[in-house]
Amino acid sequence: MKKLLFYLSLVFYIFSYQNLLAKIEIKADTAILQDFLSGKILYKKNPDLQIYPASMTKIMTTIIAFELLQKGELDLDDKFFVSENAWRLSKSGYSSMFIMVGDEVSVENLLRGIIVASGNDACVALAEGIAGSEEQFAIMMTTKAHEIGMKNTNFSNSSGIDNINNYSTVEDILIMSNYLIKNYPDYYKYYKEIDFTWDRTGGDPIKQGNRNPLLYKKIGADGIKTGHLAISKYSLAASIFKNNRRLIAVGSGFDTKKTRSRETEKLLIWGLTNFDTIKITKKEENFAQLDVWLGKKDKINVYIDQDIYKTIPKARKKHIKAEIIYNGPVHAPIKKDDVLGKLIINYKDEMLGQYDLFASEDIKKINIFARLIKSINYLIWGDA
Repeated sequence: MKKLLFYLSLVFYIFSYQNLLAKIEIKADTAILQDFLSGKILYKKNPDLQIYPASMTKIMTTIIAFELLQKGELDLDDKFFVSENAWRLSKSGYSSMFIMVGDEVSVENLLRGIIVASGNDACVALAEGIAGSEEQFAIMMTTKAHEIGMKNTNFSNSSGIDNINNYSTVEDILIMSNYLIKNYPDYYKYYKEIDFTWDRTGGDPIKQGNRNPLLYKKIGADGIKTGHLAISKYSLAASIFKNNRRLIAVGSGFDTKKTRSRETEKLLIWGLTNFDTIKITKKEENFAQLDVWLGKKDKINVYIDQDIYKTIPKARKKHIKAEIIYNGPVHAPIKKDDVLGKLIINYKDEMLGQYDLFASEDIKKINIFARLIKSINYLIWGDA
């Protein structure tokens, strides 16, 4: 058994959450903060509390559309007919894009109307265009929610307007937000648009600003979605990208719009200033070389099949040790993607994680004459 020790140029800390979390308190009924790259939860307050997600529901509405666009089953230029059901929501005091009954509106305009203007009318038009009815679309939404790991969520409509059966948690909204950013980066750009102008039928163009207050502050915000219902007060799913780091925060039960903006910004800035994100390795990136016995190469590159990042509190740091363990030298022949060993990350005597190491290439065995010479050399000189 061989061991390779890598004293990485980074530091790590075993989280003492009681000490860290005592440094910040968020004025909301429920909130959560995650480091996007490492997946580490940095803060949580009543994360399993059931909430009415209000317009944060629209994140899933766009995910359904983005998935169809990505599969080629929908096009941004496709146009959907505006029904009376959709039009009514532009006339009833709700957030609206102000589409007109009988209009045919492109998918791209509907998406921008949903994301930027938070239009409930646009949600219904998109839902009916994709699924035939909003009820059927809500089933698609809930099915997708369960598929991506949202265990405490049910969607009953596409917009998040009042309905006791439209419920979730900030933990589930976080899962949904993470999924959105990770899987649809080309479409996620709509979420950072500051305004949207709808050249409506039968009237002057309507320009509306994005409802997300953090987009107007210089903190690196690029999404995601606000929400408000009288029963659950104010909510916000927010993301910032700064210095190659991304943090996602979700909160609900803020008393006012100002509180929602201030407390979410405070939570995100706290995450930026108190933690670092460190890359250990990227998926399928050559990580190290292992010794090979009786192969046409004496060394083989190995990789790990996932991104590995660690989130590091800045206040307390210790040296981390990464150790490669394998039965070596590895005997040829070797096939690409063979598991050759493990990477173990330790802090003192505690294991923080272990990961399989895969062969990056095929290595054939040398011929019998070369094997004989090499074996004799090893017996005489100990030179493997």
